[in-house]
Amino acid sequence: MTDVKHMKWWGWGVEGVAFEHEDKPGFAPFILENLALDLHTATKVGMPDFDGVTVAKSLATPAFTKSLSDIVGVSNVSTDKMERVVHAYGKSLRDLVRIRANQIERTPDVVVYPETESEIQQIVDIAVAANAVIIPFGGGSNIGGSLEPLRTEKRIVISLDMGRMNRVLEIDSDAGLARIQAGALGPDLEEQLAGKGWTIGHFPDSFTHSTLGGWIATRSSGMQSDKYGDIADITRGLRLVRPGGTVVIRPIPSASNGPSVREMILGSEGRLGIVTEAWVQVHRVPAKRDVYAYFFPNFETGLRAMQEIAESDAAPSITRVSDNMETRFSLATSKESHGVTKFVSGTVLPAIFRSKGWNLDDICLSFIGYEGSERHAKLQKKLVDRIVKKYNGMGVGTGPGILYDQKKFDTPYIRDFLLDRGAAGDVSESAAPWSKLLGLHDGVVKAAHEAFDKIGRKGVIISHLSHSYHSGACLYFTFGFVFGKDALHDYDIVKSAIQQAFIDNGGSISHHHGVGLEHAPWLEDDISATGVSVLQGLFDSADPKGNFNPGKVIAVPGLDQGNSGSALKAAAAPKATAVPKVTAAPAPKATATAAPAPKATATAAPKATPRRPAAKTAAAGQVAKAATTNSAAKPNSAAKPSAAVKPSAAVKPSAAKPATAKPAGKTAAAATAAPASPASKPAAAKTAATPTAAPKRTAGSAAKTKVNAAK
Repeated sequence: MTDVKHMKWWGWGVEGVAFEHEDKPGFAPFILENLALDLHTATKVGMPDFDGVTVAKSLATPAFTKSLSDIVGVSNVSTDKMERVVHAYGKSLRDLVRIRANQIERTPDVVVYPETESEIQQIVDIAVAANAVIIPFGGGSNIGGSLEPLRTEKRIVISLDMGRMNRVLEIDSDAGLARIQAGALGPDLEEQLAGKGWTIGHFPDSFTHSTLGGWIATRSSGMQSDKYGDIADITRGLRLVRPGGTVVIRPIPSASNGPSVREMILGSEGRLGIVTEAWVQVHRVPAKRDVYAYFFPNFETGLRAMQEIAESDAAPSITRVSDNMETRFSLATSKESHGVTKFVSGTVLPAIFRSKGWNLDDICLSFIGYEGSERHAKLQKKLVDRIVKKYNGMGVGTGPGILYDQKKFDTPYIRDFLLDRGAAGDVSESAAPWSKLLGLHDGVVKAAHEAFDKIGRKGVIISHLSHSYHSGACLYFTFGFVFGKDALHDYDIVKSAIQQAFIDNGGSISHHHGVGLEHAPWLEDDISATGVSVLQGLFDSADPKGNFNPGKVIAVPGLDQGNSGSALKAAAAPKATAVPKVTAAPAPKATATAAPAPKATATAAPKATPRRPAAKTAAAGQVAKAATTNSAAKPNSAAKPSAAVKPSAAVKPSAAKPATAKPAGKTAAAATAAPASPASKPAAAKTAATPTAAPKRTAGSAAKTKVNAAK
């Protein structure tokens, strides 16, 4: 069998790595206050029993399987149950809830591991001739529903795992370009480039478990995009295998040769063919790289400072500012400080904030990065510091930035930690012009809290700005709540409210997670009905039989896909659940309410939607600790599996002691609890000439995945 490694089938990351909260004194109080979940009494569920997972028989005939084996070798073709489950979904909250509840409706029938473009061409030709479906698979980190087969698919489904195609093939040092195979994971390609003094500069949250091909398929964006650009900027040329031939886009810096085929392929999520390799921009490893931490008196001021930095001559690699709730969460995930200076460990820093007239319930943490030569980095910081000072900001050094760098890829494990205890933690992100960012932020926060009220649960939503551009930026939201009796129903209400708020407040449906099935119901709102018609024409022309990852980006009209805004059939929902019963304590009263939201910015921002008062920061001293400590996932070699997930019986939580267990899990965001996919208004019927938009998720449509939660 192939030696390609995958993430664990039931969660994020690798076995034995987990988020721990015992060494983070502020974490449990934050969760108790904002989710009404007591981590000291909550029942924990660990790894489900794979023997209890039900998988339908493969549709791949022996003859069809042999035809694939003749191309790549017997050891690189599999119909094994575990292989099919691993390749059935990505790692969204919805995916993990369904897997843990034994609600897997459709898996690939066969998994194939090609090693060359020639092999992929043969596989594509055989598959199309047999009218089979091909879904490309990279690292499996997708959270938009881009990897799963349609639940009603009757044809053979092939998962084309690109893991063996993981090499840097060539570097053009004069042009600053590298030719890299599409299956290369982030750490693998970066290690190969660094060995020759280069870096791609693309570091998404999923970096350790995502591939170049996946980045291209979803139009990914990395943490240092302010300097290096998004993957759409980085990718200059590529090769795309299609039936009977290969599309070749040469790495030309710019060209006037008609509509950009390169741009058509970027973000196409496998619907036009299989990307086998790409020419990407690379840069010399910088001599100096620092990430500095700053505080601003409030989020509005932080946004205005980020806008002015984007408009200035400064060219930092990272510009990020958290709202007050995310700042509080960052403090809550910080380790207890040991041996740090009096300035940052005691009451000095909070006292300085007060002396500046700041309300500790409003302060916001910011990270700004500088890369390049010593001289260049120093100049950039000097330019930025002037702007920070203008907006009454305050720098606290590189200590927090170093820790931010160390933990930036660990935060997904928090999502699984919460899921193990009956709570949702998920993310969703949008982009908007500078003039609409504050209104977008406030509108989304308001919509989320209204959704929490609708499901009768206490919840939290936090946010940060990242990925700044000339005209605007990305807002990244993380939200969490304790599940009620029907996990996906609750998730749909909250996630849909957030997605609809993106549209209602002038944002995009996604900034870098793609469309997939999850966001397809809002595509028409984003690009117009005529825009969807043009895109549908492209897909119909390029793939008339729907062999390439059908249903993604634009959902199949009228098809109930279960996770694209329409209902999973209630009859199909098993009684099993992998989310434990939790004991939720009543939320403690906030010790104070935050000051009302500041007025809209001077940059013509729309009138801000009134914010909910933020609960008082748990302890002023945590502000200081954030400047010196942080969290990270740790190996968990002692973790024991919980009771098995049985197809027709409720999952019994393990007897692990919640107060001391070291959970394994994942999070989908930069330090947060994860999101859920909610309900939206159904799309209006379209005329025959216009492709029918996918129905938006409705609150009562989700399959009823039974989940015991706080009473």
